[in-house]
Amino acid sequence: MAICVENKSFPFLFYCFFVRFIKIIPIFVPTKLITMIKINNLGATDSVFNQFMAELRDATIQQDRLRFRRNLERIGEVMAYEISKTLEYKEEQITTPLGIKEMRTMKEQPVIATILRAGLPFHNGMLSMFDHADNAFIAAYRKYDKNEDFEIKVEYYSSADVEDKVLILCDPMLATGESIVKTLHGLLDDMTPKHIHIAVAVASQEGLDYVLSALSRQPVTIWVGSIDEELTAKAYIVPGLGDAGDLAYGEKR
Repeated sequence: MAICVENKSFPFLFYCFFVRFIKIIPIFVPTKLITMIKINNLGATDSVFNQFMAELRDATIQQDRLRFRRNLERIGEVMAYEISKTLEYKEEQITTPLGIKEMRTMKEQPVIATILRAGLPFHNGMLSMFDHADNAFIAAYRKYDKNEDFEIKVEYYSSADVEDKVLILCDPMLATGESIVKTLHGLLDDMTPKHIHIAVAVASQEGLDYVLSALSRQPVTIWVGSIDEELTAKAYIVPGLGDAGDLAYGEKR
């Protein structure tokens, strides 16, 4: 503090006192302002990805179930490629027919989880990129009452060990966000992944806000193809793309 002693002007002395004072006072930040979640909107950048998204939404192209499922797969493949850039890599010596080449390869494979049934094509696209990945499958659905109100029911989990691993949860639609949150709470009941990636083709802004609030203290990255502003009273995304499960596999009873 020698410099403060040399300059005896009151404003300068006050500044020096303030600097020393704040160093010993803890800074309190409201909990709701703390978030570890990052959102990557792939549709915000021009690429062939947006062609797949456009075909996925197109009501005419949707009539071809094979094409609809393939577009979901392609979206999963692109997102898996983008996610792969965030993973850990190691040096490995690869023996070729003519010699040895140092290559950087994946240190470990992620665990890929999906919500049945709409998530299956999306999951297959991810799995075609992470072809040695372990997997998890979750059965979740909307249970309606006589007033057409609903709650999310999760009835089945089949999961590999995700302890200290990278977990990717993929589902085509994020409407209210409740199924994503309930699924993760169930998966993480007795396991803690090192990082969680949530991959969705279309999300509502309201659903994203809910996920941000519910998972704010988790190490989460969200990958989304498009963010739509409107969510109807019955929790359907507008313009959205319709019921992904029905479009991929036929209407359910």
